[in-house]
Amino acid sequence: MNSGSLLSFLALDLLLVCVPGADWAYVANGVRGRSVGRAVAGLVAGYALHTALAVAGLAVLVASSPALLTALTVTGAGYLVWLGWGVLRRPAVPKADAQGAQDTQAPSGGLFLRGATISGLNPKGLLLYLSVLPQFLVTRGAHPPVAVQTAVLGLLHMACCAAVYLTVGILSRALLAARPRAARAVTRTSGAAMLGIGALLLAQHTL
Repeated sequence: MNSGSLLSFLALDLLLVCVPGADWAYVANGVRGRSVGRAVAGLVAGYALHTALAVAGLAVLVASSPALLTALTVTGAGYLVWLGWGVLRRPAVPKADAQGAQDTQAPSGGLFLRGATISGLNPKGLLLYLSVLPQFLVTRGAHPPVAVQTAVLGLLHMACCAAVYLTVGILSRALLAARPRAARAVTRTSGAAMLGIGALLLAQHTL
């Protein structure tokens, strides 16, 4: 694993994290500004669990089995295409609502646990750890152990999630909620990115 591989993973990961999904909806629509930190900490904790499982051997198993990696990648790519098309057809727009007001008063433990549950069960997160991350692992030659590589990539993903979701949570109500056209444009752009990534992965493994 070299700096080029890390940068490639980081670029792809940022695109995936920026695509609206369950995590994005939670921090954009479900919490208010002063609760964003606790909610995002919960989301990151869910991905910490994914990272721990991957380091324990799940990612190694996938990376060492070309047939399994191809099957998971094609399945995940198809899911990305389907999800991206759905986002383009029905772009979500952040808005303040009664639920958000309730979450403002929610205990910190509840916000954290809800965030961890959402990210822990997020199909997009499973896709990343099972089909995208293994493609960046180097299993031959003089490289760090696969477990170390997996941990590094998992930590990079957690850092991306923290940065993106904190930004979305803090700015969405102040900016996007007041500008629905801008919110739809951002969402459609993210949906197009998801569709494009899925189509590229499908082309690489089926043509």
